[in-house]
Amino acid sequence: MSFVDGMVWGMNVVVSGDFLTLDEIKAVSRARAVVSLSPSTPQRIDRARRLVDTLVSEGSPVYGITTGFGKFAEVPISREQTAALQHNLIVSHACGVGPPLPTDAVRALLLLRANALAKGFSGVRVSTVECLLAMLNAGIHPIVPAQGSLGASGDLAPLAHVVLVMLGLGEAEVDGAILPGREALARRHLAPISLAAKEGLALINGTQAMAANLSLAVIDTLSALKASFITASLTHQALRGIPAAFDVRLSAVRPHPAQAKAAEALRTMLAGSTLVTAPGEIRVQDAYALRCMPQVHGACWHALDHVANTLLIECNSATDNPLVFPKDGEVISGGNFHGEFLALAADYLALAVAELGSIAERRIERLVNPQLSGLPAFLTRHGGLNSGLMITQYTAAALVSENKVLSHPASVDSIPSSANQEDHVSMGGVACRKVRQIVENTMRVLGIELLAACQAIDLQSGGELSSASRIAYDRLRGVVPMLEEDRVMYRDLNAAYAMLQSGEIQAAVEAFTGELVKL
Repeated sequence: MSFVDGMVWGMNVVVSGDFLTLDEIKAVSRARAVVSLSPSTPQRIDRARRLVDTLVSEGSPVYGITTGFGKFAEVPISREQTAALQHNLIVSHACGVGPPLPTDAVRALLLLRANALAKGFSGVRVSTVECLLAMLNAGIHPIVPAQGSLGASGDLAPLAHVVLVMLGLGEAEVDGAILPGREALARRHLAPISLAAKEGLALINGTQAMAANLSLAVIDTLSALKASFITASLTHQALRGIPAAFDVRLSAVRPHPAQAKAAEALRTMLAGSTLVTAPGEIRVQDAYALRCMPQVHGACWHALDHVANTLLIECNSATDNPLVFPKDGEVISGGNFHGEFLALAADYLALAVAELGSIAERRIERLVNPQLSGLPAFLTRHGGLNSGLMITQYTAAALVSENKVLSHPASVDSIPSSANQEDHVSMGGVACRKVRQIVENTMRVLGIELLAACQAIDLQSGGELSSASRIAYDRLRGVVPMLEEDRVMYRDLNAAYAMLQSGEIQAAVEAFTGELVKL
């Protein structure tokens, strides 16, 4: 599977329920791409809706349509009460707490929920799906508290906060201002909707808050993995490393594809360098943090590839309950809302990204420790009076330690709910939220490695950087000068992080090398 890593401005994303890509999710969530339904989608949605209307008119007992929810599944609901049932569902389930999800996650959530409904198995009206897309295109972003989802029955609480705004309730951000839902809609000349039978349940019974957070974590991990090859290659040269460890023959006899690709990326980044050394020239072999980069970075690449593929299946799935099969004239209750696939994937990704940060911190230690680097202590020529980059390694260590705590798997926990009717849940909401923090922490560690490696290169005598690494070095030095004497350091750390987080350095290097990492 192949994804383009890069911002796609002006893209028009067509929603059909089947072919949404990570590139499109990124374009909608961060570049405000315009979204529309595919031409054939309304007809597919309508077919399922007609079956729901028939079941309501007949009074057939169908979960969530003519019955209550959860433990109340055995309580019948009359045709006259169906609209009130859906309204009550939303207001009672909007129980999210904590800080709001970032805007990019809310936009991804809206897109993914619309895409799931567009598959035509949810029984909603076309106008309801169009309301979601209209909010996206108008920049109406519901305030969605981040905490409160068990990851089964889907992301009930977060999604209910989205639907509140569709009803003219709740709150939303528009043009940087937080407004009551009705005012937010009115500012963009949109009117609140009323829910018909099944629609409230269809809108909140899904995995889209989990998938939104995990989508953005995957996108950012791809960027961090590229950054890790760039910063690692700079460190490797600053420490006069031995590229023999990246020989193609080593990967050939341990044929994990991602290890071979990682070794190739490192060879690409080091090509033409005169700072690298041969075995025995300075030392016989390097420490693991340098020598085992193909194995560690490659394993993280392998994990990312697996998670991305799992995620895209989920992003193009029908995940509510019950599901409507108009061709068969049946409505089937099941468990597609259960977030176990995403929960396990997010926990796996958390481990992988934490490892990228962990090995990078060890490389930082080798750079600043004179017993390991052969360079001035803490990369300052005037140690004692100056501390140099001493405390940057402390910061990296703190971030890596925090990642270890955050990497504790959420998916192994389960607390029953709804009077034990929902007796096993995924906790995927927690897993998919915390992995985003791990990715951010790791990118900050890589920013520190970028600073330290460039400083170490400035202190090396003789030798030339590889052409690819020189691009990254020059980009950083265009913003952050060499550290001659101590200065306020957090600005340098933030600048290096921002250049990696934005993808600026990765894009500049890849313009020369071609894509370093592909999924």
